[in-house]
Amino acid sequence: MLRTALRNVLAHKARLLMTVLAVMLGVAFVSGTLVFTNTISAAYQKSSEKGFDGVDVAITPHKSDSGSGVPGSTPRLGQQVLDKAAKVPGAASATGVVKGFTALSDRKGDLLGGGFSTLGGNYYPGPDGKDPRYTMTEGRAPKAPGEIALDSKSAAKGHYKAGDTIRVSVNGPVRTEKISGVFTTDDGNVAAGGSLALYDNATAQKLFAKPGQFDEIDVKAAAGTSQAALKSAVDKILPPDARAATGQKLADDQAEQIKQGMSSMQTAMLVFAGIALFVGIFIIANTFTMLVAQRTKELALMRAVGASRRQVTRSVLIEATAVGAIAAVVGMAAGVGIGAGLRSLLSSTGATVPDGPLVVQPATVAVSLLVGVVVTVLAAWLPGRRAAKIPPVAAMSSVHAAPTTRGLVVRNTIGALLAAAGVALVLYGSGQGMDGKGPMAFGAAVLVIGVFVLTPLLSRPLIAAAAPVLRLFGMSGKLARQNAVRNPRRTAATASALMVGLTLITGMTVIAGSVQKGIDQMASDGLKSDYVVSMGGAGGAPRPLSPDVAEKLEKQPEVTAVSPLRQAPAKVGGETESLTGVNPKAIKQLVGVDFVHGSFSGFGGQKVVVDDKTADSNHWKVGSAIPVTYQDGRGGKLTVGGVYEGNQMIRGVMVDAATITPHMATVTDFQVMLKTKGGTTEANKDALTKALGNNPALQVQNKQDISDSIAKLFTLMLNMLYGLLAMAVIVAVLGVINTLAMSVFERSQEIGMLRAIGLDRRGIKRMVRLESLVISLFGGVLGIGLGVFFGWAAGELISTGLTTYELVLPWGRMGLFLAMAAVVGVLAALWPARRAAKLNMLEAIKAE
Repeated sequence: MLRTALRNVLAHKARLLMTVLAVMLGVAFVSGTLVFTNTISAAYQKSSEKGFDGVDVAITPHKSDSGSGVPGSTPRLGQQVLDKAAKVPGAASATGVVKGFTALSDRKGDLLGGGFSTLGGNYYPGPDGKDPRYTMTEGRAPKAPGEIALDSKSAAKGHYKAGDTIRVSVNGPVRTEKISGVFTTDDGNVAAGGSLALYDNATAQKLFAKPGQFDEIDVKAAAGTSQAALKSAVDKILPPDARAATGQKLADDQAEQIKQGMSSMQTAMLVFAGIALFVGIFIIANTFTMLVAQRTKELALMRAVGASRRQVTRSVLIEATAVGAIAAVVGMAAGVGIGAGLRSLLSSTGATVPDGPLVVQPATVAVSLLVGVVVTVLAAWLPGRRAAKIPPVAAMSSVHAAPTTRGLVVRNTIGALLAAAGVALVLYGSGQGMDGKGPMAFGAAVLVIGVFVLTPLLSRPLIAAAAPVLRLFGMSGKLARQNAVRNPRRTAATASALMVGLTLITGMTVIAGSVQKGIDQMASDGLKSDYVVSMGGAGGAPRPLSPDVAEKLEKQPEVTAVSPLRQAPAKVGGETESLTGVNPKAIKQLVGVDFVHGSFSGFGGQKVVVDDKTADSNHWKVGSAIPVTYQDGRGGKLTVGGVYEGNQMIRGVMVDAATITPHMATVTDFQVMLKTKGGTTEANKDALTKALGNNPALQVQNKQDISDSIAKLFTLMLNMLYGLLAMAVIVAVLGVINTLAMSVFERSQEIGMLRAIGLDRRGIKRMVRLESLVISLFGGVLGIGLGVFFGWAAGELISTGLTTYELVLPWGRMGLFLAMAAVVGVLAALWPARRAAKLNMLEAIKAE
């Protein structure tokens, strides 16, 4: 039986090629994902370990409550701690570290470094006048205000050298600094594409902390002193609001963070690899079903001469194992290339990653081979079992045993139950808010499986709907329709492969378009301001903005109203809240909020306005007196003057900025809102940009700019998802080609007869192409329909958090997806149609 199975694999090389390709693509995606994420993770880990080479023990402050349990700003370490750390037994040296946001401008005025990690720090020289963290390769270290040193990668990107001047922004205002030197560093942020500018220690403390204070103190151990021993000595001199950790511990923690960060990317990519493999299962099952059907007489003869059912099933599974193993090995090799290509692609987008070798772990090889073989064997098991159950006499008399009515009734009943259960779970999840994600996801999977099981039943009426169009193509069209429904199970499996990919693509497109419409509506409803000014750069957290920005804008002749948005933590009514300080005279001109109770009338001083959810949770109403403990520990009382309907852009406790400013440790804004004469015009925007010194770090955005900036994230994510799902669509195309090729082979005698009675080669080609087109459009219609349903259901969840969410059906894109399905059908039929047309009619008529 083993020799027979292996002989069959070698005898049907061409027939199994599509199956091998389908499995290979899925395995390549899996192995490529693992290679890519392992390589990037290892490179970052190695880079982070280098960054801690000079650190044996690091002393850092930790956040503590400041007065009455109100979270304060992160404390810093003083010069005394640094001096003590340098003198502990076993310490060779101690270095004070200060860091903060520093945006650099290139020669064109654009942000240098892309905002990935644009940092500034201090150059802290030791007794020898050098900072061991940085090696100067050009010029010298900064020694006075007005001087900075640049990392070599940023200097090369911006075409800067020692002696040049560069425009810099730390918290808003533009500073023009002289580049005193260029240095190299093992800093992981720089290795990953960020930029680093160094100031002399006093200037850095003034910009990023306070004179005499540090964010961190790094202690280097003397020869013969272990990190653990040094930490024990350092622990004895620590103040209550500081902690110490060994360099190894910090490196391990950072490595774990990197691993967790890469884990989410790896999981997402493996999900799409799984989708490609899931689609591939349809092709594999189709292939083995047709191969087994074509060998029914052979298998019956084997049963007649003594082979058991188990042996017949085993022979099919041995074939599947051989095919899966070949596909897995080729896919594994292709995956290594995909991993290398993804890394190069990432680098080409400007997201520089640390250097490092390509990492192919033994686990990656094992998983890839296991996935390829297991998927193929599982897909081939049912056809093999079905073949073994056919009685030898029945198989001898009929090559193509039609499925029994009872079997179809059972299948349709199961499919209907699964589909109904899936719809019920999705509908239930849609009404549960964000808590319904689990039931909805499970329901979606059950519904897809249910529709797949029902697809043979659905194929007849849906394909029959295309009959009027197919009649236009004469006999070829009529034959194409009959061929498409002749074997509903095969048609269903082929169409389902395309259905899965289009379901996901359509659903994501519906969600993205609807979310974008909601964001546009939110910006339109929530903002009355013409412009919002904020610091640029990557990352979700708002960067601090100097109060000088609002003051400068207020003096511009084009500006009619200005309000900073200034946040400060406080304990309000027994709960920690973030107070948002605004200009009470201008705010009603800049935000659009509907009041449930009260209004902006009298807002200012100790009178505040709060959003409805905050008011409800705290049982506040207009006139309520609220005890407050500010960031500096001092107390006071606030009075609720109004309750407004909050949204994603405007919510929380709004208070007079003048009320909270005296209590803030460092006064900074996170945004400035303003109105201008004439509204949003290019002239006004240019005037504001010029007034702010053409600062590359500052964003001057109108409502549309804000919506567009958020839309860019959705567009980028959507394009990435389209790219990943393209793999599933490619596999689906292979499925259509495979099915048609097998169908042509199976119907060779019939095609020969058609040629003999007058149907020319062009008619044969047209028949096969139309059959492919109908099957592909059938899968496309099912996929788009399911995608719209899932998009609507997911929108019900999203609308609980985004109140302005509105379902948008992208008719144009859905039409494009349907056209894409048609193109898939036409392209997939090229080779099978050509093969069918070239059949010799006499040989085909004699074929069994």
